[in-house]
Amino acid sequence: MENQVNGIAYELLCVIVNFGLGSKVLKTAKQSGVSGGTVFLGKGTIKNHLLELLGLYDIRKEIVLTIAEKKTVDKALEDLNKKFNFAKPNHGIAFTTSVANIIGARHCIDNKLKASGGGTNPMHNAIFTIVDRGMGETVVEAAEKAGSRGATIIHARGSGIHENSKLFSMVVEPEKDIVLILAEESLTEGIVASIRETLKIDKPGHGIIF
Repeated sequence: MENQVNGIAYELLCVIVNFGLGSKVLKTAKQSGVSGGTVFLGKGTIKNHLLELLGLYDIRKEIVLTIAEKKTVDKALEDLNKKFNFAKPNHGIAFTTSVANIIGARHCIDNKLKASGGGTNPMHNAIFTIVDRGMGETVVEAAEKAGSRGATIIHARGSGIHENSKLFSMVVEPEKDIVLILAEESLTEGIVASIRETLKIDKPGHGIIF
């Protein structure tokens, strides 16, 4: 099923790479037309006898999330693959998934969903909210007022049209909170509305919900 927001198909691009490459991935994606994204830390595991002998069981990863129109995401994915060569072992992985709704992005302020194709509505929806560091708890409180039973807060850093600054000629990427909420279909609209109103998501630089 293809989801559309205001008649435009949007997709989430997720790229998982080794630690230190997240900003480079995001820079390449922005050169391909993506307006911004968020990077956060992850942890991967690998079966390697030498690494086990050295006590290196966990491999640090960086996860890059960005949303754009499908055609832009397709181009970004192609450009990223050319530069980072994901087909080679241990060079990373990239995938896309459709986005049912998006609020707070410059090019798609409203949030009317159109769905085409077969299938039925899911019983639960995943709601992602990305806000400035320290505002994650406020998002959770707003969601709970609308019936949410809990959430997960992930610390990250962001790079968008309102966010980059320079210090001594170095780009500074602001710290972010990513809030993940799994909500019943019947509660999703109310939870999103509560977060949207409480955090003033429609104002530039106040965050994004998808």
